[in-house]
Amino acid sequence: MNKFFALLAFLGILISSCSSELEQPELNNNFAGGTDFSKTDDMIFSLVGVYQTVNDRGWEQPLVVATRGDDVNAAGDQQGLKNQDRYVYDNSFFGSRTLWETYYGDIIAAHTGMEQIGRYMELADEDGIALGNQYIAESKVLRSILLFQLSQVYGAVFIPESSDLSAFENVTSVPTKEEVMQHISDQMDEALPYLPNMRPNERTDLPGGVTRYTALMIKALANQELENYQAVADAAGAIISSGKFSLMSDYYELFKTPGKLSDESLFEFQYSDFNSGSGDRVGHLYAPYGPNGWTPAVAGSSGGWGFFEPSMKYVTFMLDRGETERLETTVLFTQNGIDSIINTTDYTAETLPDFVSPETRYGDVLLDNERAIFCSGKHYLPSSQLIPGRTEYGSNKDYIVYRYAETLLIYAEALLHGASGTAMSADQAVNMVRERAGLPPLTGVTMDQLVDEKYAELAMEWGKRFLDMVRLGRYEELSFEGRTFTADKAFVTYHQDQIDEFPILGDIINN
Repeated sequence: MNKFFALLAFLGILISSCSSELEQPELNNNFAGGTDFSKTDDMIFSLVGVYQTVNDRGWEQPLVVATRGDDVNAAGDQQGLKNQDRYVYDNSFFGSRTLWETYYGDIIAAHTGMEQIGRYMELADEDGIALGNQYIAESKVLRSILLFQLSQVYGAVFIPESSDLSAFENVTSVPTKEEVMQHISDQMDEALPYLPNMRPNERTDLPGGVTRYTALMIKALANQELENYQAVADAAGAIISSGKFSLMSDYYELFKTPGKLSDESLFEFQYSDFNSGSGDRVGHLYAPYGPNGWTPAVAGSSGGWGFFEPSMKYVTFMLDRGETERLETTVLFTQNGIDSIINTTDYTAETLPDFVSPETRYGDVLLDNERAIFCSGKHYLPSSQLIPGRTEYGSNKDYIVYRYAETLLIYAEALLHGASGTAMSADQAVNMVRERAGLPPLTGVTMDQLVDEKYAELAMEWGKRFLDMVRLGRYEELSFEGRTFTADKAFVTYHQDQIDEFPILGDIINN
């Protein structure tokens, strides 16, 4: 068990006994019943507490962030999620309520952790102060991941600056999405000087933890939303020029156990069964992404709920491109799905690639069901990769948030928008991604080709396709399979509970 998970296991016990204090920032100066801040070696527990909080995502939260766009359909019985996917926003949907409440609770917890670290630093020596600055910088990055996703969903959102909740008692304005993104960019500038200059998987203190390249990636993405493409090229170019990152050669395994903390990873939520078939685990509930019926290669392995379905538009787009590795990785097929392809396109059973099959290359077989005809392969862990004794769908699987392939593509896009960069050319960046996918190189990459490459590479990942189409004004792409997207549908409606608590949110909707 590495140090990161050993600390998580310890904090799971510690924090479970102190959760009420963590939820009440005014009590946090007396964290865990009376912290001795002179024990500066314990400062790391405050940081790992922030990591644990950020990693601990409820099942519905990534779905609320990701289930819009022409790469994915909401399926199953969650009508609020299905409405959102069709840009019909329900201000009573529990998913949007818990996203807001949980993310803000976790952002406040990150501030609490930073404030505790500051208390330790008051009594620390020079080395302890340096560590404290690094830990605070890591916490800024972690809170920014959550704040970015909140703004991705809602647009205008509050920006907590401390754990003091009284600051929100009489708010008179709500920062716009542009202001949130600028804040995130500025936060990354503050954090960068203190962060380790290495890949996340090179860290030995907290393997997979935040590094300066995680912060650079977040800065690039925030500036992409601001359409400040030179800042995107500068930040993404710094990642590329570092020479520290590379694409994992096997795209299919990238999202499975062999891909955990690969050299492609800039940040992922980490989960572990501690290499044990029973006992404690740190996990995420992947069942919403899994097939509602299957015959697993390892008998007794649980299936899923069928809530997150690749769209037919995406499947046919990939088939028409001659995609193999990326399509097989991203989409799991039922026989009903295959029949639907045959019935609605020019493909036949004979002309479809062999991997378009209900059976994955690991021998798990998807069964026809009423919920979905496809499932997300990027959220699939083969039953044979489960640790013996574990049966929960996807148990022990990490959740990738940022990876180097996206860095290359956003860098290339920035150059196509007129930014300058010396790390490599747009053609070189795009062709690195295409080469891994088994596709021929392009010369003189156009914006349309770049947009298609991002679609092929990043589908089913955190709503990235939706953000691209909104930012680029390509609304016609989002108007598919009976949907009609317009600019006023870019953000989800605030939940009524939030409007009741902060009436100013209602003013934003009405205006």
